[in-house]
Amino acid sequence: MSTEYRETIRFLQQENIRLQKENQDLNQEVMVLRDVVDALRALQEITTGIDVNTNVVHLLDRILQSALTSISATDGSLLLADDDTHELAFVVVFGKVRESLMGHRIPIGTGIAGWVAEHAEPVIIQNVRQDARFSGQVDQSFKFQTKSMVCVPIVYGDKVLGVIQALNKANGAEFRRNDLALLGVVAQLAATAISKAESAVLTEQS
Repeated sequence: MSTEYRETIRFLQQENIRLQKENQDLNQEVMVLRDVVDALRALQEITTGIDVNTNVVHLLDRILQSALTSISATDGSLLLADDDTHELAFVVVFGKVRESLMGHRIPIGTGIAGWVAEHAEPVIIQNVRQDARFSGQVDQSFKFQTKSMVCVPIVYGDKVLGVIQALNKANGAEFRRNDLALLGVVAQLAATAISKAESAVLTEQS
């Protein structure tokens, strides 16, 4: 058997292994996406039935959990805007600092989340410490380390209701454009839920 022939066989074997691995990865991705679609469909159905008795914070908790799971983010939070104080409040938090961070507030315009709320524009950042908008105040206060981030505004009509941020993709992987797009869909669901809950309360009071 010639050296050239052996090299060809070796190459084909390696290529076959690579293609099998790629196929496994694609199958896993399809399964994840199917679960995401099912979760979003269920959340959408719940959102349509919101009334004055709906626990909106619990619903937002479910929405955020589905979002973070779908894009393999280890931590994340949903912050709502307080128009009176011009601040963002951490309403739902997942990850290492869930209990301690709940209720914490940051000024709109401060940090990446504050910038997203102020400009109503989504961002995807692979290394936050290389971004001039990043503020390390929350990390320092709660002994956390933000590495990468996807952050999207929660917008209803022309009003920014808050932001959703996903932090630190699992296994050190990078966030991708489809992660940003999916988080945007989740933000739309959250916006609808918040708006319907507010309308239900106003209707009940009138």
